[in-house]
Amino acid sequence: MPSHIHTPWRREVSGAHPTDRSDSPMRRTMAACTTLLVAALSAACATSGQTQTKQADQNAPATLSFWSTGGDDETATFQKAADLYHQKHPNVTIKVQTLSWSDAYAKLLAAATSRSGPDIISGGMTWTIQFGARGAMVDLRKHGSDALKAQALPAQWESAVSPDGSVYGVPLDMSTMALYYRTDLLEKAKVEPPKTWEELTAAIDKLKAAGVKKPYSQDWGNLDWIGYFNYLYQAGGSFYTPDCKPSLDTPQAEQALTAWADLYRKHGAPTATVEGSDALDTGTAMVVAGNWIAKGIDINKPKLKGKWGMTTMPAGPAGPTTFIGGRAVGVTSFSKYVKTAADFVTFMYTDEAIAAITDEARKRNISYIPPRPDKIVNGSVFTPEQAKVFEASIRTGKAAPGCPGWDESASDVAKQLQSVILGKSDVKTALAEAAKVMQRNAG
Repeated sequence: MPSHIHTPWRREVSGAHPTDRSDSPMRRTMAACTTLLVAALSAACATSGQTQTKQADQNAPATLSFWSTGGDDETATFQKAADLYHQKHPNVTIKVQTLSWSDAYAKLLAAATSRSGPDIISGGMTWTIQFGARGAMVDLRKHGSDALKAQALPAQWESAVSPDGSVYGVPLDMSTMALYYRTDLLEKAKVEPPKTWEELTAAIDKLKAAGVKKPYSQDWGNLDWIGYFNYLYQAGGSFYTPDCKPSLDTPQAEQALTAWADLYRKHGAPTATVEGSDALDTGTAMVVAGNWIAKGIDINKPKLKGKWGMTTMPAGPAGPTTFIGGRAVGVTSFSKYVKTAADFVTFMYTDEAIAAITDEARKRNISYIPPRPDKIVNGSVFTPEQAKVFEASIRTGKAAPGCPGWDESASDVAKQLQSVILGKSDVKTALAEAAKVMQRNAG
């Protein structure tokens, strides 16, 4: 099942209902998807031996479908790029259709299995790897993806590439985390925004001593593998070795889980997830949350205006590595317009396409970070100060593992990590059990 590695941009306007967050609805849909995956697996695996769909006349008028996982506002931003492509190629029309995160994986898997459906898809960073292994995706290396690799964030690109080197999808956008804080509460406790693990725990203690009842909380990744991810890599560890062997039996993994769990067990981080801007608004001094809340705090929480700031997450002993989420976009092998679809994917990396998407995202007040790091600050939907924080996070970031079996393992790995926080297991046992899950699903 898919790991919840991407949080869709959120529309940030007063009273708006947030789009689905992949760290919760994806978990809720795993059980539903499991039955479909088991039933379809044998048939799906057989697709890799099928011949490629007969291609249509490239000179004839063509209408391509693009199934975009996310919300309607995101679909509208990508449609701007599709319309711009149509202006340059009048014979080609690309229609972008919304798939909600709650059922996107199941629908895309069904399309991959039946070899019918869209020409272009987007979804979680590792989804195209899974569909490609089933013969349902085009290897974009045959269509110039190397040119895009040079423009993308290396760590995110690696997450989208199959272990055998096939490129069934390329990064479509990025998301990351930051430490948001209440400037008034930190000033009250005479605390500077923490830059290290040690400074973070010291700041929590000082805030408590100053009478701040809610010093710290986590939003994206709370009690989940994404939350642990930051500490694991900041300690110098990783989920897998370079050759995709589970790598949780290390001192670094133990150090990371101990430090992360202690934020809950010793320092009082709430196990209940509170949305980042809500946490700040109700008196939490520091909160780890995604980039999608930055644009809306002043709009949705007017009482906080002038009372909050943001910075990169505190760094661990091995450095400041922060989780990078995002979506991948790829071309289905059953499309009649493979060449055109692949050309559109390449077009989405151009300056003009990114500018069109960014402009529409800004109008809709949603948080879009392009797949090209050089475009994060210049022309960003964020303020210059916010963009610089996200640029710094992404520059040292890492994306979710692209190893076989990770998507099937993620939710069970999270349960083992949670067991330490909830006092049901010790660090070594939980990591050993998590590694067993990863090994079992590696095939």
